[in-house]
Amino acid sequence: MERKTFLTSGLAALGFAAIAPFANSCKKESTTTTTSTTTTTGSSSSSGSCTATSSETAGPYPTITPSGYVRSNIVDGQSGVPLTIKLTFTNTNNSCAALTGALVDIWHCTALGYYSEYTDTPGGGYATVNYTSSHFLRGRQVTDSAGLVTFTSIFPGWYSPRAPHIHVHVYNAAGTSLLITQVAFPTDVCNTVYTTAADYKARGVQDTANTADMVFSDSLANELSTVTGSVSAGYVLTIGIGVAA
Repeated sequence: MERKTFLTSGLAALGFAAIAPFANSCKKESTTTTTSTTTTTGSSSSSGSCTATSSETAGPYPTITPSGYVRSNIVDGQSGVPLTIKLTFTNTNNSCAALTGALVDIWHCTALGYYSEYTDTPGGGYATVNYTSSHFLRGRQVTDSAGLVTFTSIFPGWYSPRAPHIHVHVYNAAGTSLLITQVAFPTDVCNTVYTTAADYKARGVQDTANTADMVFSDSLANELSTVTGSVSAGYVLTIGIGVAA
């Protein structure tokens, strides 16, 4: 079943009535908000900005029961280049102090562009595979005293018409949704992985640039991660995410 067909009929059957088909599910929900902060030391003061990360939609493949996947290692048997994901959250309603005790869900696709928990056909014409009984590359963690969560995963692949990305959903401790966003990858790192790593070479480089992506084209500045490392040693992704909590 193709992605658009599945999202129109299959998700409704699963009770996800609020999730639109793929093309709409990746569009913006709201614009970035910024509040000013001022720090005073003695007779001097400095001004800066405390910026909330852009809000995106959860679709098209959100985790069905995220509370069941509290874990830091989300590889779950998937092959690919190792990736450590470090997300640091700040509260833009509290001068960007560390956002502690927040629930953070992430999910992303495999090296070939598939998502678990769904019957999936990646953009680009790959075969349809039923992954409804699998839960790979999904997980939940609680932010620590520094607002940090860390996940062990693999470098995501890509599918049309999207640039490589990770989905992130943040809740407060009571389970109220605070922010849904997405994380972009530096193009040079993606090009290296997709042309040299065994699990990715068959597909080659992504067909959609960050600047042309339907999500990142107008918000790349606050959704682009920093990725360091190598194909042989694995990579580490870091990004700060501002949340109006």
